[in-house]
Amino acid sequence: MRLLDQQKVPYEVFEYEYDPEHLNVELIAGQNGLPVELVYKTLVAEGDKTGVVVAVVPGHCELDLKALAALSGNKKIALVPVKDIQNLTGYIRGGCSPIGMKKKYPVWIDEAAKSLDFIYVNAGVRGILLKLAPKELVQVTQGSFGQIAG
Repeated sequence: MRLLDQQKVPYEVFEYEYDPEHLNVELIAGQNGLPVELVYKTLVAEGDKTGVVVAVVPGHCELDLKALAALSGNKKIALVPVKDIQNLTGYIRGGCSPIGMKKKYPVWIDEAAKSLDFIYVNAGVRGILLKLAPKELVQVTQGSFGQIAG
């Protein structure tokens, strides 16, 4: 949120109750009255050529690893093991945000977000989502849109 404030990016904070045993985006959206297609999850992957790549996809969709590999300049790409997420990003599973990671990684946001006025992404801790315009998210993360959800 500090980074968004520094860059004067408009956003809203949405706090929610979560169960650490059930961090499923569809469940969280349903329990909090949010349309699941607006709640995006942040996934961390590693490519064979570029290293770490961040993917932001709708909560009800799966990440298309082949599409992400092609867009990011990799032949192969795989999700990072959960145990490695905090060391790479500074965030824990269920609290990973595409904004403000420990290092600057390439960020790909599913192109479905382009047609939306706003989406929800994790704020960096479990229990807090940020509501912001996808174009603002691209700007802040220096990310790109691409067809990465299947």
